[in-house]
Amino acid sequence: MSKPTKSEAELIEMAMAELKAHLDRPEGMSISVLRWGTRWEFRAKSDPGTATKPGYPECVAMLVQIGDRLSKQYDVA
Repeated sequence: MSKPTKSEAELIEMAMAELKAHLDRPEGMSISVLRWGTRWEFRAKSDPGTATKPGYPECVAMLVQIGDRLSKQYDVA
C-alpha cells in the first residue's frame, strides 16, 4: 500500500511547525531531507556557534522523532 506524497518543502515546513510548537528552533539551524531509495529522513545543519546554543541538542533529537513519524506516514514526491 502506498503512502501519500509530500514535497521536501512541505515535509520541512511540517517539521518546523511542530518544532516551533514544542521548542524554539535556534537561529542558524536548517533542516534538509536526506533520501536513499524510497526511504528518507531529516538532517539538521548549523554553524558551530549555533550547535553550542542551549536547546540545540533537544531540537535535533525532536527532529529525529518527527522524521521517524512522518517517514512512516508520507513518501517524498
